Amino acid sequence: MIVKGLTVGLLQENCYLFGCSRTRRAVVIDPGDNARAILRLLDQQALTVEKIINTHAHFDHVMAVNAIRGATGAPFWLHRSDLPILHELPNRARLWLEMEIEPVEDPDEYLEHGQVIQVGDEELEVRWTPGHAPGHVVFVHHAGRRVFAGDTLFQGSIGRFDLPGADGPTLLHSIRTELLSLSDDYAVYPGHGPATTIGYERLHNPYVGEQVQQDASRHG
Repeated sequence: MIVKGLTVGLLQENCYLFGCSRTRRAVVIDPGDNARAILRLLDQQALTVEKIINTHAHFDHVMAVNAIRGATGAPFWLHRSDLPILHELPNRARLWLEMEIEPVEDPDEYLEHGQVIQVGDEELEVRWTPGHAPGHVVFVHHAGRRVFAGDTLFQGSIGRFDLPGADGPTLLHSIRTELLSLSDDYAVYPGHGPATTIGYERLHNPYVGEQVQQDASRHG
């Protein structure tokens, strides 16, 4: 198993390369910007990209998709419910970054909850986790005890839910059912900021941690 991360773009988004050490097959997760750096890292690791898989379609996670797809021929995968977010990309980039960027072409394939993505000898389970975005998913590597969580769960925080298509209660439900259902020793690789673990967030996260549940029970 190979996991390499690099932080790209003005919003410091974490892009990940996940690959099989025997076959050198790989996927690119959330290529948000700086396609040249992503392609250089793939070349340094001697990895062949089979798929581009995105947790969601916010502009800071997809701006390098066209370039990576063009350079490698790898198909782009996204959950269908995030198509409206993808189509809003130029407007959002203009609003947030005051930049004019080209639209990202529609996905070649669509991700589904429960799907298993084969990467050489490795497998990633797709779990649908709406709330930050309607089609948000996470990718769980059970053999390596890790989850690529996009913008659901961060170290000591959770994803924003004040954006179009977002919903706070839905996000909290997604985290509790699809992430906190994992064992404490699973590492969490988020879309922004440092890695954490399920166990740490279960204890300490101020939004979904055990203390929040205890306080809610006390005041219920």
